Amino acid sequence: MEEKNLTCSDALRKRISELCKRRNITTNHLADMAGLRQSTVDAVVRGVTKNPGLKSIYQIATGFGMTLSEFLDFPEMNEVEFDDFN
Repeated sequence: MEEKNLTCSDALRKRISELCKRRNITTNHLADMAGLRQSTVDAVVRGVTKNPGLKSIYQIATGFGMTLSEFLDFPEMNEVEFDDFN
């Protein structure tokens, strides 16, 4: 399902939620695996953090056992509006 005007933060939230659901893990468990505070991951997933740093995204990817490029390689990322990074 293609969404119009999807922001990068929206796409990242969807990706993290989808991967957690697929792997049957909580965001708290992901935070532990990624070496991040739960509040950091929760803020990204809830949309409080609109522009997560590359280091946090990298740590989340490694928490899932993925490279950064694998983590960012999903259809919604190709449809994002990058206005939220201005």
